[in-house]
Amino acid sequence: MTVWIALLRGINLGKRRLRMDDLKAAFVDMGFADARTLIASGNVVFSAGDDEDLAAKLEKGLERRFGFAVPTILRSRDDLVALCDAAPFGDETETDDQKLYVWFLGGPDIGKLAVPLEVIGNYRIVATTPREFFALVYRQPGGRFGDGLDKAGKPFEPFVTNRNWNTILRLIELAGG
Repeated sequence: MTVWIALLRGINLGKRRLRMDDLKAAFVDMGFADARTLIASGNVVFSAGDDEDLAAKLEKGLERRFGFAVPTILRSRDDLVALCDAAPFGDETETDDQKLYVWFLGGPDIGKLAVPLEVIGNYRIVATTPREFFALVYRQPGGRFGDGLDKAGKPFEPFVTNRNWNTILRLIELAGG
């Protein structure tokens, strides 16, 4: 069995509200008895075999259960540990004015990344893999982080989602890594 992390796109945005208990129950009902969730942005850790159609099966089950499409990106615990071990942010750390984010792509499409790699004082993409890109995002005068970087994921929709690096570290811990 592989420990998987499902990164669900668009959970708890707009009218697409889900309680994490309901999300966990959906995974349990689909046969993943060890499902655990982390924060309300759609992160589920569970165990399953190496089924190449697993993401599609999850998407169908979630849509049936909740009545709307839930694009699902999967990474194994080992995938996330390898990302962490690669230290894509180097020595950079989070501060009150700088956050670390990773964008997960549903497939190896990084060639579609069509934003500037840096907008000084706004964001800087510091590393890429075939299925992820990593960015430092900076606090803007209005308080938001990395204005404009939301466009980075547009070419990959609907199969792209991002997470704060601290969330990734917590998911690795929750997954037993």
